[in-house]
Amino acid sequence: MSIEPLSALEIERKYDVGDGTPLPDWTGLPRIASVGEAEPRALDARYLDTPDGRLAAAFTALRRRTGGPDEGWHIKQSTAEGKLETHFPLDDRGDVGADADTDPVVPDAVLAALAEVAAPPFIVLARIRNARTAYALHDAAGAVVAEFVDDRVTATDLRRGVDTSWREWELELGPAAPADPAARAALFAAADRLVVEAGGRVSPSASKLGRALGL
Repeated sequence: MSIEPLSALEIERKYDVGDGTPLPDWTGLPRIASVGEAEPRALDARYLDTPDGRLAAAFTALRRRTGGPDEGWHIKQSTAEGKLETHFPLDDRGDVGADADTDPVVPDAVLAALAEVAAPPFIVLARIRNARTAYALHDAAGAVVAEFVDDRVTATDLRRGVDTSWREWELELGPAAPADPAARAALFAAADRLVVEAGGRVSPSASKLGRALGL
């Protein structure tokens, strides 16, 4: 079975919050008329790079994640607009790495997509487990303007043998989000205010991997 990739641009904001920080009322955002039911997800990801860090140097991350609706291999490339994510589904016959104690083997299709950036060998840098609760934020017509996730993260930096844990929120634009940059900025500005009122703040960390590695 061939592995067919899908690509999408992620435009999101990350927030740092405490263990007891209450969820905001997201109907206070522009365009948001209702909030969907809570959807729990148990995510387990391992992040890989070459020993000399070629992916990181190219502002690219590679992970194999199980759990959630998009489990599989993900290549995430930072761009000026957001993160371009290319997703490859898991292939039970050719994808080695289901055992958490075994380093995953990068499938040929993923290697081909990374060929201009880096080549094997790849090593596992970190394992990140995440107890996620996701909520779809709908407009009056029922379309998804954004997805909000409440993440409780446990990460292991396998290079240093250091474990860390934290709670964070993410707000990612959905298919019914405004296309106009000014309207998008207004949406995120309103979200920032709601988060600050709840007791959180915009996160200085660009990614869970960076935080796990102490970057």
